[in-house]
Amino acid sequence: MTDYNDKYSVLRDFFGHESFRDGQEEIIDSILSGRDVMGIMPTGAGKSMCYQIPALMLRGITVVVSPLISLMKDQVNSLIQSGVRAAYLNSSLTTAQYEAAVSNAKKGMYKIIYAAPERLCTPSFLSLARYVEISMLAVDEAHCVSQWGQDFRPSYMRIPEFISKLSYRPVIGAFTATATAQVRDDVIKMLGLRDPFCLTTGFDRKNLYFGVMHPRDKYAQTKAIVEENKDRCGIIYCSTRKNAELVCERLCADGFSCTRYHAGLSDEERRKNQDDFIFDRVQVIAATNAFGMGIDKSNVSYVIHYNMPKNIESYYQEAGRAGRDGNEAKCILLYSGQDVQTNRFLIENSNENPELDEETLASLRKKDLMRLKAMTDYCNTDRCLREYILNYFGEKQSCVCSNCSNCSGEFEQQDITIESQKILSCIYRLHRRNQRFGAGITAQILKGADNSKIRQFDLSTLSTYGIMKDCTEVRIRQIIRFLTAEGYICEGDHQTLSLTRRAADILMHGQKISMRLPKKQKAAFIRETAGERIIPFDRELFERLRRVRAKIAEGINMPAYIIFTDSTLRDMCVRLPENQAEMLKVSGVGKTKQERYGRFFTAEIRSYLAEKGRHTDQETSGYTVSLAELIRSRAGNFKSRCEELTLSQLCDEMLTQLGVSADKKPLREAIKSWLISENYLTEVIENGQKILHTTILTEEAGITEVQRVSSVNRTYTVLVYPQKAQEFIYENIEEIISLTKEMN
Repeated sequence: MTDYNDKYSVLRDFFGHESFRDGQEEIIDSILSGRDVMGIMPTGAGKSMCYQIPALMLRGITVVVSPLISLMKDQVNSLIQSGVRAAYLNSSLTTAQYEAAVSNAKKGMYKIIYAAPERLCTPSFLSLARYVEISMLAVDEAHCVSQWGQDFRPSYMRIPEFISKLSYRPVIGAFTATATAQVRDDVIKMLGLRDPFCLTTGFDRKNLYFGVMHPRDKYAQTKAIVEENKDRCGIIYCSTRKNAELVCERLCADGFSCTRYHAGLSDEERRKNQDDFIFDRVQVIAATNAFGMGIDKSNVSYVIHYNMPKNIESYYQEAGRAGRDGNEAKCILLYSGQDVQTNRFLIENSNENPELDEETLASLRKKDLMRLKAMTDYCNTDRCLREYILNYFGEKQSCVCSNCSNCSGEFEQQDITIESQKILSCIYRLHRRNQRFGAGITAQILKGADNSKIRQFDLSTLSTYGIMKDCTEVRIRQIIRFLTAEGYICEGDHQTLSLTRRAADILMHGQKISMRLPKKQKAAFIRETAGERIIPFDRELFERLRRVRAKIAEGINMPAYIIFTDSTLRDMCVRLPENQAEMLKVSGVGKTKQERYGRFFTAEIRSYLAEKGRHTDQETSGYTVSLAELIRSRAGNFKSRCEELTLSQLCDEMLTQLGVSADKKPLREAIKSWLISENYLTEVIENGQKILHTTILTEEAGITEVQRVSSVNRTYTVLVYPQKAQEFIYENIEEIISLTKEMN
């Protein structure tokens, strides 16, 4: 290959562009003059051109240090397609392939060689490096060398060692898409850059819309976004392989063109799925963060983060894969409290770098937790999201961008001064007692909960106990997250809360504070299923029928609900069947059960009616109020039971306490949807069925998993709601009802 002397000719002949993007030309000129460079350019800004073009103009070989095999392959394949002789040397090659590539390199057949950092100091690579002329060493993803970076890799620490083993020092270029000032300075120091030309092209991607949503149903929100953009390409980032599989499976089942990508797939399937997405054979890809490094697909119109990443750097890099063609694109993050807990768990239990000593690991985890807090604050701030990101990366400015969810009018300001004063006062009074708790216990104190933790620490004697009893725990925790994001509260070990100096402005100096919340919509309440009436029943008769059922169940050694469910007993109390023919009209009574048990219940009903002097022609017209209105009127008065109930049984219990017979399905679905949306439970598809599973937060709600044995001696797992879980549901029932969409 003939060396080029004109950077514009290289740009045009190999890459097909007529002009450089911002910052590219300055970096290229610095490299060609022999000066080290530090380039910080956001995803999509063309940083690879900054070392590929000089590589074609310099005499020898350029070695590019890259952290991922998939990235190397993509970059090399792209270069070869552009007419550039390039190769990679990594563990994916067989011994014969590796030796052939080294031999070709020694013959001068390549201008660019990609290598993993672990490869640099091996005898075979050092032999090659000493044989050929290395004109430039380009370090891609350079933030990996810094312990302050979001993706520290100890293998990057070998780069200075490699340079020291060369007979001469090549020009060194360090490149990354995301780096704070602290990381930038650390990279320069660790790589030993000499008087480097430093350039940050600016982190603002004006064509990108940034949005944070707190959906009650993440999949429903994802589906809505995909539907809205059904003719466009999109990436859905998930924090786990399981979520990536689930999202892909559900989207495909709903008729969307979607594939998947994560490290658990075979190399062949990953390659196929990636190609299907790149070549527009599918529109959407659900993936973990293993996807996207070095992928230059220009027409991605939206990126959805199904789960919150661990840090702003990762988020901005992944979100930046949208809109690389310069067209408007959307970056939507679906936030939930469980994301914070999951990331915290991963950070605290990470063992990605087993060669590090405990002290270094502890330091890294502390830094990772600091970055996690910044990411969490981003999801809970009411400031301009673009401003937040730019400020994080050192571009201090105050703006209203009109192109993010906090600036676009989707939210409205609500005064939370009184609520904030109560929360901050509670934390202050706990501190006076030398007590510190997390957001969950603090919310329970303010709500006035009565549970073992409250009693154990004598928290009911606090003057702030119960002062927010009219507010849901979810709402209290939401305000706590906001106050933390705004710097009035700080989190310590085990996420315990403390006040900062700023808290005095609200508590003592009368500062007003407001919070952006989604615009209120008219509440859509649960209503009875079409044709289903809400009918009052005699609870005294219901208890008598329960006793009949219990006696039968004891006699045949079966759970009581196997005989008849509570909903069936309630319907008996409404219909008052006095003979076997009338019993068949009761909901939940089939012919076999009618023949086996019906006579016992009709006898009890006849006896009861005789005692009361009543007849079966009583008025049974339905209530004119909705089930939601009945539940709301009873909120605060539901009584828990000292036994484990299934969700279906819990709904039966609520209807029983209300004294009505109604379809329990809308209520059951409302509670289930709320628990999923608040991440107390998660729903997955197994063998074509939707199955509920526990999450990190399930214990907080009091829900547990138990093993049961079926009538055919088969063991199965079921979620149950002990007394604590029942109390938790009752405490939040008003919110569950008011925020649940109408079900028909």
